[in-house]
Amino acid sequence: MLRIHFTAEDLTRLRVAARPDPLWDLVHALHLLQNRQAALVFDPWRREVREALAREGLTATTAALARLCPWAAYFPDFLTPGQGIADLETGIDQVLSTPRHRLSDELGRVFAGGDGPGEPVPEVARRLAEGDVETLVRLGEALRRFYAVAVAPYLGDVRAAVAADRPVRAEAALEDGADGLLASYQPELTWREGGRVLEAEYPVTRELALEGRALTMIPSFFCVRQPVALADPALPPVLVHPLTPEPGWLLRSRAARDGSAPAGGLPVAQLIGHTRAAVLDALDRPMTTTQLASALRLALSTASRHATVLREAGLVTSERRGSAVVHRRTPLGQALLAGGAGR
Repeated sequence: MLRIHFTAEDLTRLRVAARPDPLWDLVHALHLLQNRQAALVFDPWRREVREALAREGLTATTAALARLCPWAAYFPDFLTPGQGIADLETGIDQVLSTPRHRLSDELGRVFAGGDGPGEPVPEVARRLAEGDVETLVRLGEALRRFYAVAVAPYLGDVRAAVAADRPVRAEAALEDGADGLLASYQPELTWREGGRVLEAEYPVTRELALEGRALTMIPSFFCVRQPVALADPALPPVLVHPLTPEPGWLLRSRAARDGSAPAGGLPVAQLIGHTRAAVLDALDRPMTTTQLASALRLALSTASRHATVLREAGLVTSERRGSAVVHRRTPLGQALLAGGAGR
């Protein structure tokens, strides 16, 4: 169990990252290739990425990265230095600037093997722990190449999920302040408002006191099941939380990009067209025109036009909220998508 303790002042410092963090997404993608979690959601992605890694000659590189950053109760903090870093290169620069004592301590912990003797320390890990410049440069290149295959092709989906998540958090914060914001992360997190404690299931028992430091909430598309925090309590505190994409996200994304119907899915596309079927399918939760465009990788004008056609057919409703228009699927739209008769 992870327990994060807040004071009233700590709540006023709480922040939500405005964008996905490339290195946190990279690390979680690397972990997904080491496990079978969320198989229904991520197995199509796993197959696609493994094939792409093999084509690019990166299978051995990925295995080496997995040894440095295992899917385990502990993996090194220096690989995830950000609190919502703007771009990959900034993050890699921070990784390569990690002080030597931290490299040595954290990599030593990876290969310590818990209470018993650990596995032999790979030569590359030993050189990294010594701060060898050439090895650090090679690590940076390995991170870039892995990211280019495992994360970059899916950035449209990642950004769309973050864009859809932010209004949920903003509305909760506007209605009930920091308490409402923290409560909105259920069920992955439990906010004990009376005790000012945020709890999450965790592979180890941890108590984290913020002590006047700002906690940053970071959304991650590839994080599944439970939030993740840095292991070192002395580092600036972050809590990375799952965005939980829907099963079939990869098929829907492909359909929107190339205009083809997902294999075995969306028969309604034969009636209203592949892109409009993808728009209707995406509206399993309310979305703005901008969110729709981002989720389906469409031009804003194209997303707006398709939403208008669906609205005129009674399949979607649209409501203006300030400068944005929020679209919802109607019962008729749901029936059509599900293949029911509808009225």
